[in-house]
Amino acid sequence: MFSKKRSLAAVALATGAALALAGCAGGGADPEATYDPDEKVTLDLAFWGNDVRAGLYNEAIAAFNEEYPNIKVNATFLGFPEFWEKRQTEAAGGGLPDVMQFDYSYLRQYSENNLLLDLDPYLGGIIDTEPLSDQILQIGVVGDTTYGIATSTNAWGLFTNPVLLETAGVDEFAGGTWDEYADWMTEVTEASGGKFWGGGDFTGRIQNFELQLRSEGSYLFSEDGEPGFDEERLTEFWESGAELRDGVVVPQQRVEEVLPKGAFDSALAASELTWDNFGAGYLAGLGEGYTELGLLAPPITKEGAKDLYLKPSMLHAISAKTEHPEAAATLVNFLVNSPESGAIFGTNRGLPASETALEGAELDPLSEQVRAHEAAIADRLGDAPPVPIVGYGTLEEKFRVLGTELNFGTKTVDEAVSEFFNEMDIVLNG
Repeated sequence: MFSKKRSLAAVALATGAALALAGCAGGGADPEATYDPDEKVTLDLAFWGNDVRAGLYNEAIAAFNEEYPNIKVNATFLGFPEFWEKRQTEAAGGGLPDVMQFDYSYLRQYSENNLLLDLDPYLGGIIDTEPLSDQILQIGVVGDTTYGIATSTNAWGLFTNPVLLETAGVDEFAGGTWDEYADWMTEVTEASGGKFWGGGDFTGRIQNFELQLRSEGSYLFSEDGEPGFDEERLTEFWESGAELRDGVVVPQQRVEEVLPKGAFDSALAASELTWDNFGAGYLAGLGEGYTELGLLAPPITKEGAKDLYLKPSMLHAISAKTEHPEAAATLVNFLVNSPESGAIFGTNRGLPASETALEGAELDPLSEQVRAHEAAIADRLGDAPPVPIVGYGTLEEKFRVLGTELNFGTKTVDEAVSEFFNEMDIVLNG
């Protein structure tokens, strides 16, 4: 999927002029604008997902029509790669759907090509902002303009496997620094008798590097695409995992053997740092005998730092060329904020970002755990970083690949750093 997503992004970059022409914005919105309930309009709604999600959207549209009977909604869905392939074609031809489920990684590309509607005139009016925190609202901002509204959020967390910890006779990680986390993993690995490991190599994930940079008052990439680190800082990060790669974390060869599953949901690792919405997939992968997971705050680089942030599982955006911006904004407001939407979708789109939608949702125990986790880390939540630069996905994948090679021992840290900076130069300046 990665290579296809990247190739689609490349096509969009190559046809940037066509996208810009296709995306000339529609008429400006009136800040006092409201939808006229007597106006009969038809909106196209597009989302990615499967038959289960399609059924939920159908329910949501039916509930929406009880309140807005004159807005007909034609909904279509595709798998994730096919969804974006179709959007690229539509963008080049000038025909994006009125309302779209939107992925964070594409928000900058589409907004900078004038393909998405400026939502600021509708905020606090048609789109209710009271149930949405400032941190949530900032997620959809590119430059100084709001182009998307998050439907749901997730945050970085530390999952643990209570069954493996009981087997090893080791207590849950008590929290603390990255060094303390490394010591805890070492204890688990040694206590397991070679059956499993304390965790994976956290230096292979760019998000863990980002957390440390944010703790230091820096960032991965600025709004203008400038990196917030140099070769020396990346070298320090990757070298911090050298001792762990010498027998403490899951060996890369064992990781490769269980693909497409991961080490954590194959019960090879007692912990995993990742986004907190991965829990349901982990439990499904672990299978019988696993009914719960631990979910903790990630290790700390600097006390009091705002190193964590909320990331959208997905957003809703509106085409700049929609003929019915007020009706489209009304639909977005319903899908994001209404208790009915919350009750229908539950956590299918992630933990609802809107307080009113969240109140309507019936949360399963794991979802309640995620909700409690995000509340527990509230004092570490800072502003989300700028919307990902075009090409971020390529760099994230390169970082991961180099991390696996470090774990295999096929590259030195110096070689990996040099290769990453060469790739970064091509992506940022090519």
